[in-house]
Amino acid sequence: MTLWDWSLRAWAAPGVSLAALDLQDAQGQCIPLLLWAAWAAQTGRAVDQDEVEAAADTARVWHETTIAPLRQVRRAMKSRIPDMDDTAREAVREGIKAIELQTERHLLEALDALTPAETGPSRPVLPALVAASREWSSVTPRTALSLFAERLPA
Repeated sequence: MTLWDWSLRAWAAPGVSLAALDLQDAQGQCIPLLLWAAWAAQTGRAVDQDEVEAAADTARVWHETTIAPLRQVRRAMKSRIPDMDDTAREAVREGIKAIELQTERHLLEALDALTPAETGPSRPVLPALVAASREWSSVTPRTALSLFAERLPA
């Protein structure tokens, strides 16, 4: 199963999106990178520290140049804006949302391409999430990562 397909299935699981949005908005984590780490662990892919670093570097480029700016514009357009027609504003916002999702898909495909093939049994997800989180940020939100790991489908 590709990372994209696995991510769609994971996102649809009860509580995953809420846990992910908390990690993103309150903890400053990169959800595509965390999904990649969880997928790699669950699908038995032996990812070493260099590969975690490469994945974080790839995610950071996509995040800083494209995903974060799109998200900022989309969120700014969520509320009513004076002198802007609400129907037009919402249409543009939905278009930006679609491009943001497409961009995240491209990031997940890039991460998938960096990942070694399956080599063994499934591994625990939490250590993989912690390793990715450490590479992304100086703060590792263990409680939020544990909750996210618990909610991911097996």
